[in-house]
Amino acid sequence: MITFILNEEPQRTNLPAGSSLLDYIREQKRLKGTKTGCREGDCGACTVLVGSLSAGKMSYQSMTSCLMPLGNAQGKHIVTVEGINMGAKLSPVQTAMVETNGTQCGFCTIGFIMSFTGFVMSKKTPELEAAVASIDGNICRCTGYKSIERAAAIICEKIQEKSLETPVEWAITNGLIPAYFSTIPEKLSLVKARNEANNKAILASTGSSEASSHFLLAGGTDLLVQKPEKVEKSTVKLVFQESQAAEISLVDDICQLSGHCTATEFAESEIIARIFPDISKTMKKISSTPIRNMATMAGNIVNASPIGDMTAFFLALDAELELWDSLNNSRRRLPLRNFFKGYKQIDKSGSEIIAYIRFAAPKDNDLFSFEKVSKREHLDIASVNTACYIQLDENKQKIAKIHLSAGGIAATPKYLSQTCEFLRNRYISADAIKMAFDIMQTEISPISDARGTESYKRLLLRQLVAAHFIKLFGSTAELKSILKPWK
Repeated sequence: MITFILNEEPQRTNLPAGSSLLDYIREQKRLKGTKTGCREGDCGACTVLVGSLSAGKMSYQSMTSCLMPLGNAQGKHIVTVEGINMGAKLSPVQTAMVETNGTQCGFCTIGFIMSFTGFVMSKKTPELEAAVASIDGNICRCTGYKSIERAAAIICEKIQEKSLETPVEWAITNGLIPAYFSTIPEKLSLVKARNEANNKAILASTGSSEASSHFLLAGGTDLLVQKPEKVEKSTVKLVFQESQAAEISLVDDICQLSGHCTATEFAESEIIARIFPDISKTMKKISSTPIRNMATMAGNIVNASPIGDMTAFFLALDAELELWDSLNNSRRRLPLRNFFKGYKQIDKSGSEIIAYIRFAAPKDNDLFSFEKVSKREHLDIASVNTACYIQLDENKQKIAKIHLSAGGIAATPKYLSQTCEFLRNRYISADAIKMAFDIMQTEISPISDARGTESYKRLLLRQLVAAHFIKLFGSTAELKSILKPWK
């Protein structure tokens, strides 16, 4: 039995945990405000707010309901556009969209309104840049974004006095959201208490004879795109629900994060921000806010996509995986670079999950860079991505250690071992880097597809790796010479 609160009403359902929340909202509850669009988490028309209770306080995130497994609604407060209605009046967010003519056909409007409402209820500062960033997962094809940006400006004006410590409570008190939100913590506490046994039943591990026919589901942002019908008809093990609090720690210069850590938790971690000062900027290149709120680090790795962004990120850190086998309660470790065996083939049994990801944290004088090119600047998969980690010698003249990764140029995410071996213990010079490029071309085997031709991907990787060195060592005339002219 899956139990949660939908707007003001408690819900209990025996529908498959692997079915989508969107279908439950529209088909079972007939709440048609939430729209069915791309079913790939791309358009944002199905955006809802998902509230979690922790230490008696509610926090809300925007998520795309088309990719959210129904089982992940367990113990949550799900808010659709009907749930932010203010009786006979529009909410202030809705009013701002009307006043600025922020809608034409209206199909996408609900998603924008829910994302903006999530921004109002978040701990984000009431600045226009942050408001616009909150709708990075919403696409409008007819209105034009300037009118929507004007709505964002009005919303920011209305919340200038917002409490960043208790934003939900502030929004209730100041009439930004309905008063019933104040009753949700108590209601959700009762829902959780009454259904603890049912929750454990949902999360029960599968037997050894059945493990291969069951799905391990975390955020669902890949499986509900690739295999929605198969996932719905299968028994699923909800990894997301087993331990909702992501662990990110730094002990003796080793950073460890739990596999179910979401992209948002990673991006907003104070520990990660100390290690990677540019992490906020980097993560904006990856997907969108609603997807980052759902997608997990382990999911990106297990997906085994040749263009997985976080996979390339962790490969350049020479990360290690800890896999836990739920059948015999055993654990093993292996380098991430050895995890991929072939296209969509990984060194993992059906009963194993990635419990932890570990890497040696770059020190203050170490250098790290991530680069990605896609057809769109944001909310798109990569044509080619790459990451680079460099540790210099004591005199800061030679490369003492280097890890270089690339995606989109082979059947699997690639650790460029031969290129790294060549560059190790060499002085930083244009000639050395150019020779490394020649070695790099022998390590990769891109194919022509919708994201680019083979020759384009070879050139693109070369340019992106050149960008690593120029960014990390300065835009000198010598280093600029490693950029190959476009033809």
